[in-house]
Amino acid sequence: MRAIQQTEWGSLDSMKLVEVPRPEPLPTEVLVRIKAVGVNPIDYHTAVGRGYMNALTLPHIPGWDISGIVEEVGFGTTRFKVGDEVFGFPRFPRAVGGYAEYAAAPSRQLALKPANMSFEEAAAIALAGLTAWQMLADVAEVGPGTKVLINGAAGGVGHLAVQVAKSLGAYVVGVARKEKHELVRKLGADRLIDYTTSVVTDEITDADVVIELAGGDATIPMLKALRKGGLLISARKLPNIAEIQEAAAKLGVRGSSFVAEPDYVALENLAGLIHHGSLKVEVSSVLPLERAIEALEKIPQGHLVGKTVLKVS
Repeated sequence: MRAIQQTEWGSLDSMKLVEVPRPEPLPTEVLVRIKAVGVNPIDYHTAVGRGYMNALTLPHIPGWDISGIVEEVGFGTTRFKVGDEVFGFPRFPRAVGGYAEYAAAPSRQLALKPANMSFEEAAAIALAGLTAWQMLADVAEVGPGTKVLINGAAGGVGHLAVQVAKSLGAYVVGVARKEKHELVRKLGADRLIDYTTSVVTDEITDADVVIELAGGDATIPMLKALRKGGLLISARKLPNIAEIQEAAAKLGVRGSSFVAEPDYVALENLAGLIHHGSLKVEVSSVLPLERAIEALEKIPQGHLVGKTVLKVS
């Protein structure tokens, strides 16, 4: 099968399109003929040596966000049958090898693809959607009337977080550049703030939850947007959680870090929202598998709207 494979950590230079053996599904696994795979920041950071190298080996096939058709069912697997259309975020942080024509994955880390969603859209939603759902529903326990501020509301995770928060009944404040406000408003945000012309914490000081997706120097100042006892959840590695929690304690608020994990229950919740038209993913571009390096090179440029997807023929 064709796959994008990397032979050295540190840059994209050793990444090439190659022929490799097709994987075989083990018991409880399915073999997925991949139709599309999402391109995520973790793919780039892993390639340049800032990811979860201790869970991976070289040569490495990047990619976790997959959608496709079940080609083969391993022994003992009853969740799916051959021909089922599925999507998911399997094995993370261990490798699944999504930038390829086939991948073997645990059946309980996949879900049926909604019929009203394309393979490209499904490949764009698993990681970002799980991040949004698990942060809001599982960690923050957002419900009706919760005031949620989302910093990075137009990004890959952010634009889904806006919709998930609204589906849970929250009042949503979206932080994004002015030119992205119309998109975020259409997704359901109740209030919009342009961080390039306003100081967010001058505008908002009573949020119950802050979803922090920008990272870096933006994180700790966002603690001031919370009410006493409020919770900031950061999906970025920097600053580290100890720094966030120390700063939070001084303000009488809470800080938490977060990494998404494979979860078919959450995938099915997302699929339900998609089926009923309450959740849509913004796909900014679709490129062929051969242009994977080009797609990854866009990641460090930042300010992307929605998700980039590789189409696998």
